[in-house]
Amino acid sequence: MFQLDVRSRKPIYEQLVDKIKELIINRILKPDEQLPSVRVLSSQLTVNPNTIQRAYRELESQGYLYSVKGKGNFVAAIEQMPTDNKLAELKTDIQKLIAEAIYLGLTKADLYVLFDEAHQQTKGDKHS
Repeated sequence: MFQLDVRSRKPIYEQLVDKIKELIINRILKPDEQLPSVRVLSSQLTVNPNTIQRAYRELESQGYLYSVKGKGNFVAAIEQMPTDNKLAELKTDIQKLIAEAIYLGLTKADLYVLFDEAHQQTKGDKHS
């Protein structure tokens, strides 16, 4: 389910956060689906349980997960996510990345292709 690169400069918990986000965004993990327990995932990945817990806490603070005491961690429904602030942050990040990509030679047509590919990956999300 998760591939981590132990040689990467990116911390393990950040890699895990990014991978789980990707699985949620691409609808591989569905709303209200339970994630593996900290203990199970740490043994599968041979990673310290504190690292898994940190990733789960980060995802919960970002609105991607919610926890139920005694039950575990679950994927949050999109409606539960605090989207206004997150969307504003993403727009700022996207503008910076687009500016850099244009500087490096990205064309408007290339950008449209990238948008269409991302849109297709998320199975035509309702925010089209």
